Amino acid sequence: MKIKIIPEKCIACGLCHSYAPNVFDYYDDGIVKFYDTTLDNLDVSNNYENQVNQSIKDCPTHAIIRL
Repeated sequence: MKIKIIPEKCIACGLCHSYAPNVFDYYDDGIVKFYDTTLDNLDVSNNYENQVNQSIKDCPTHAIIRL
């Protein structure tokens, strides 16, 4: 599963990081980014797929999307 972050939609609520801390991190202002900051999109491994799906489902602004 490939995912992308739309940072301008992020309100820094923290749900994505709480569900998948090995996938998501934050900038100093609380806006979400990938833990690996060199990526524009991410191919999520099976190890984190459930956590990322929960992050996508619960994101109040839909700042994380499937590609």
